[in-house]
Amino acid sequence: MKKIGIIRCQKTEVMCPSTSCLHVAKEGKVHFKEIGPAEVIGLVSCGGCPGKEILLRALKMIEKGAEVIALSTCIIGKAPAGKHFTCPFLAQIKEMLENEIGNKVTIIYGTH
Repeated sequence: MKKIGIIRCQKTEVMCPSTSCLHVAKEGKVHFKEIGPAEVIGLVSCGGCPGKEILLRALKMIEKGAEVIALSTCIIGKAPAGKHFTCPFLAQIKEMLENEIGNKVTIIYGTH
């Protein structure tokens, strides 16, 4: 079972308890289908726009054993309550994560 860390949008924390993210990770469904059922070892926010804490938080989860870092669905394009929102900093975040941790862990874009 892979160990994963999930990073979510800070703006959506007040309306979403991450239930769907946790469920699909545990079951190995949707964006976790390729890795199968997973153990969530951390669930943190991005730290606020423009994703200012994503790299530090991803590195901390890797230090704690994460083999996979998943950017939650609310970052990549669908916010809670069916509202569509793509992080305006997603391209920069992807580039940074791929350059800094892409050789250490698998990065998944989306959760449910």
